[in-house]
Amino acid sequence: MIDLHSHLLPGIDDGAQNLEDALAMARQAVADGTTVLACTPHIYPGLFPNTPEIIAEATRKLTQALKDNAIPLELVYGADIQIIPELVSQLRSGELPTLNHTRYFLFEPPHHVPNTAMLELVHNSVAAGYVPIITHPERLSYAFAKYREFAEAVASGAWLQLTGNAITGHFGPDIAKLSERFLRDGLVHIVASDAHDVRHRPPVLSHAYERCVALVGETEAQQLFVQRPRAILENVCPSSVSPPAPEFKANGLKAFFTQWLQ
Repeated sequence: MIDLHSHLLPGIDDGAQNLEDALAMARQAVADGTTVLACTPHIYPGLFPNTPEIIAEATRKLTQALKDNAIPLELVYGADIQIIPELVSQLRSGELPTLNHTRYFLFEPPHHVPNTAMLELVHNSVAAGYVPIITHPERLSYAFAKYREFAEAVASGAWLQLTGNAITGHFGPDIAKLSERFLRDGLVHIVASDAHDVRHRPPVLSHAYERCVALVGETEAQQLFVQRPRAILENVCPSSVSPPAPEFKANGLKAFFTQWLQ
C-alpha cells in the first residue's frame, strides 16, 4: 500500500516527537503492508512554521535513519497545507510543496468552521494546473451539513482523501457512517493514515482496506490504496486516472436495487 498523508517526521509538528517515535511508526507501517509513505507535516504559520526546505532536509535525515535501521520504507514528502488566500501563488513560487514535486497537493480545510473560500480556491488551483486533495473531510465537524460542497469540489476537479481509521470506526460511528457515504457516492480518490503516533493514530491501513473491499469491492480498494496513490507520485494527469465509482457501478445491480428499496 501507499500512504500519502502522515506526520512521521520527528519534532516538526504534532506527529512523531523524536527519532525513536518516527522509527517505531515506520516499523509499524511496514509490518502493516505499506511500502511508500509521504511525510506531510503541517505548514501553519505561527504554530508549525515549516518550509519545503525544512521538510526536505528532515525527510533526507529520516530516510538515512531508516536505511541505518534496515527499515524498508520509501519516503517522499509534501505538506498538510492550510486553506490560505495565497495558496496558488505560493504553490507556483515553491513556498508550498506539492506531493513528490507533482501537480497534486494536500489541501486541509479548517476542522470546525467552514471556509467560504474553499470552492473558489479549488477552482483557482485546478485552473492553475494543480489537483487539490482535500484531506479527511469526514472528520470535519461541519462535513455532514456541507456534504454537497465537497461533492461540488470533486466535480470541479478536487480529489478527496479519507482517513483509514475513520472508515473502521476509530473516530466514532457517525464519522464511520459519513465515510461510508463518501465512498458509496464515488467521491473518494485515496485513503491514507494521517498517522501521528503508534497508539492513538497509527500508520495502519490494512483494516481500512478490508472494510473498503466490503463496501466498494476489491478493484476499487486497490485504486484507493495503491493505484491512485501511485498515479499521484508519478504525476499522472487526473483525466488518465480511473475515477471513483458510485457503489451501484462498482458492485452492480444488487447494490442499486438495495439502495432503491431503502
